[in-house]
Amino acid sequence: MKVHIDEHKCVAGGQCVLVAPDVFDQREEDGIVVLLDDSPASDKAGELQEAVVVCPAAAIRLDRA
Repeated sequence: MKVHIDEHKCVAGGQCVLVAPDVFDQREEDGIVVLLDDSPASDKAGELQEAVVVCPAAAIRLDRA
């Protein structure tokens, strides 16, 4: 699975970090999402699906490989 984020869409809501802290973080200066792992293990699929759903800006996209 490949994770893509659109920093330009991100509104710094932080929901992705709450749901999947091993994959997402936020920049200190403005709260914009930072991708920690763009190819997480398959056991993170549930967390990543939830992160996509709860993102208020629809800034996260998943590609299944």
